[in-house]
Amino acid sequence: MTQAWTPVPHLGFGQVVHARTRPARHQFQYGTYFLLLPVRTRVQPAQPLVWQPNRPGLLSFHDEDHGAGAATTQGGALPWLLALLAANGLHDTGGDIWLQTYPRVWGYSFKPVSFWYCFENGADGPLRAVVAEVNNTFGERHCYVLQAPRWGETVEADKQFHVSPFCEVQGHYAFCFEREVRDGVAALSARVDYHDAHGLLLHTRITGSLQPLDAGARRRALWAYPLMTLGVFWHIHAQAFALWRKRVPFFSKPSPPTHPATLGRTPTH
Repeated sequence: MTQAWTPVPHLGFGQVVHARTRPARHQFQYGTYFLLLPVRTRVQPAQPLVWQPNRPGLLSFHDEDHGAGAATTQGGALPWLLALLAANGLHDTGGDIWLQTYPRVWGYSFKPVSFWYCFENGADGPLRAVVAEVNNTFGERHCYVLQAPRWGETVEADKQFHVSPFCEVQGHYAFCFEREVRDGVAALSARVDYHDAHGLLLHTRITGSLQPLDAGARRRALWAYPLMTLGVFWHIHAQAFALWRKRVPFFSKPSPPTHPATLGRTPTH
């Protein structure tokens, strides 16, 4: 069961799950939360002091953390996104657009991946595209543009961007997005599986139950995860150390791709 999202900022409270299948099995999960923002409407919460875009705050969102960086501040990240979609042949994206991303916490942010959900019409119609915007710890960014994905079905894209020193830049990603209602609460799930020449290597999933962003939701986030940005960064390096201890092969960082985005495809198998 699915339903359209109410066009106000939300927080999604849930978990990140990460599992590696070889050469050494390694798995971890931890609690997290994310923002889900209506990009076209830019609707403010009922309590504006709780959260306002592009302003300092305990928990905040800044357009410059996406797209072309500081260049997206003028006019927001939406023009950058629409230009990216058009450059990849997607000109009919006039419906609602929602962004799933990590916020800045205490002014700091690191966003391993953000997802832009682009609907054909409203927020209850079919998806026209999902853009997976990936950042690495070297300050580089790359996007995977997934055309016409369906909820619960897989879309693939060739891996073109270095993320982890324990994975080569080869093979492909399999993306799957799901939204449902659990006990009357809207929930969102994004799965990214990485396959190399030998099959599935990494499984990653982020899930969250959605709650409108108000003072109570912000308080819950800051009390439960007061240093989430540092926590994300710490988890990345702690798990890298664990993989090194397990003697997982290490690969040097290649040059970043010269093109800003990779176009996805529907699986053929």
